[in-house]
Amino acid sequence: MFTRRDFLQYTVNAGAALGLAGYGANVTRALAQQKLTQDDLLKFDSKGQVTLLHFTDVHAQLKPVYFRPPDTNIGIGDYAGIPPHLVAEEFLTHFGIEKGSPLAYAHTMVDYVELARAYGRLGGLDRTATLVKAIRADRGDDRVLFLDGGDTWQGSYTSLKSNGQDMVDCMKLLKPDAMVGHWEFTFGEDRVKEIIDDMGYPFLASNIFDNEWDEPVFDSTAMFEKGGVKVAVIGQAMPYTPIANPRWMFPKWSFGIRPDTLQENVDKARADGAEVVVLLSHDGFDVDRKLAGVVNGIDVILTGHTHDAVPQAIEVGNTLLLSSGSHGKYLGRVDLEVKDGKVVGHSSNLIPVFSDVIQPDAEMAAQIDEVRKPHEAELNRVIGKTETLLYRRGNFNGTWDDLICQGIIEQRDTQIALSPGFRWGTTLLPGQDITIDDLYTETSMSYPSVYRLEFTGAQMKEILEDVCDNLFNKDPFFQQGGDMVRVGGMSYTCSPNADMGGRISDMRLTSTGEPLQADKKYVVGGWASINENVEGPPIYELMERHIMSKQVVNLPDQPTVKVNM
Repeated sequence: MFTRRDFLQYTVNAGAALGLAGYGANVTRALAQQKLTQDDLLKFDSKGQVTLLHFTDVHAQLKPVYFRPPDTNIGIGDYAGIPPHLVAEEFLTHFGIEKGSPLAYAHTMVDYVELARAYGRLGGLDRTATLVKAIRADRGDDRVLFLDGGDTWQGSYTSLKSNGQDMVDCMKLLKPDAMVGHWEFTFGEDRVKEIIDDMGYPFLASNIFDNEWDEPVFDSTAMFEKGGVKVAVIGQAMPYTPIANPRWMFPKWSFGIRPDTLQENVDKARADGAEVVVLLSHDGFDVDRKLAGVVNGIDVILTGHTHDAVPQAIEVGNTLLLSSGSHGKYLGRVDLEVKDGKVVGHSSNLIPVFSDVIQPDAEMAAQIDEVRKPHEAELNRVIGKTETLLYRRGNFNGTWDDLICQGIIEQRDTQIALSPGFRWGTTLLPGQDITIDDLYTETSMSYPSVYRLEFTGAQMKEILEDVCDNLFNKDPFFQQGGDMVRVGGMSYTCSPNADMGGRISDMRLTSTGEPLQADKKYVVGGWASINENVEGPPIYELMERHIMSKQVVNLPDQPTVKVNM
């Protein structure tokens, strides 16, 4: 029987070929593709009666993408040094993955540019459709539940222009059984309700209540029978959406983790005959790891939001926890064997969606072409070229945000620039053109105005301390999402393990080396403010002007954050 270990051994020969002197990019890529096939990706240690497929945080990426995994993913307290807070060689060693192999490329930033040129892009909704249809055909549709973990509608030029309709039309062809949400809510309450009425499958959220009546806004649970087993799927929206995103876009709703409410819904599902309880969550990995120890009776948590990717499900007590990455790079799978109303066996895998290996599904490919066709000329319009690897993901920095901060400083004439620590946004390799499509994968959102304000040094420290506590609070239930806000025009030292108020020190202007003074005012620019009626140009228009003025992007490697662990 073919297992994940067999897959690693089978593909290591291809991985060993990568990076050897004398191999040109085309030859290396050909070797990689010869060693890896669609059938290899689909081989799996099938088990039991129920198959769960999980897809999350695609951020409206219809086409295959490059997405560089983070070089920094810090865990705090009890969560330090364990998945998903492992990167690079530590990740490879922990999961037994050979350096240079397909899985090493899919999961880490080690030798990223070289391996990206060898293995190509990952994802693409047409490739995901191929995998989903193949698994449904192999297992039988009556045994498979396909679940969408949210952050699906937002993150591209076409999603912005269509208010998410491009994703809704394409996702209908994938036929999910249920979904949850987060960035979906930034389209506004009315639009969210309109889409839910149209999409044809349940939108679940056990933790969203009406502020006036304190009643659930959405269904909490959907019941299914798969393989003769009764399965309850309970939904959990991102708990801190009104903090991470503008509350004024959905003022009637309150969120939160609400573990007591979740326990009540689990108990009710069991009382209604559920033999398997699945939490489809957008809480984030550490929140759900803690939740697994707080709420009884959950068999599987399929988590999203933090964009973490682990090769197989992790056992937390009696609960399996799987995080299926982001941007369409992966399809998660968990098989369950159920006997006498209990899960007695399981197998799991995270399938990397290698776009050069998987045959595109014709129906989905046609739908993608249809929704993109009216915008194709604009999407492909070249505004510049990069000589630098442009990426976003990492706890403290990314070169895309370095470029954005540079653009804000120069275009808005500021001393300091701030760029939010969003995890969404794809990667460009050195030498690639920068298109409008690429720019909007980093900036496409419904509150894009670039502000220009004055803050004192004391206020800057307060801002950085607040965001830092959201990221590095020792209690995951107080971690409110995102990576650290990116800075331009200044540097600082961060001590993640310190207490609130003591994590940020040595703030300096990079132009002069002068320390920021607590009572002195500085001109600061930034974008994605959660306040209403922010004045300023949209970030995507500002950055289009900036990149076109540069023509060629070449960012020096100048880290702005020193981390003390």
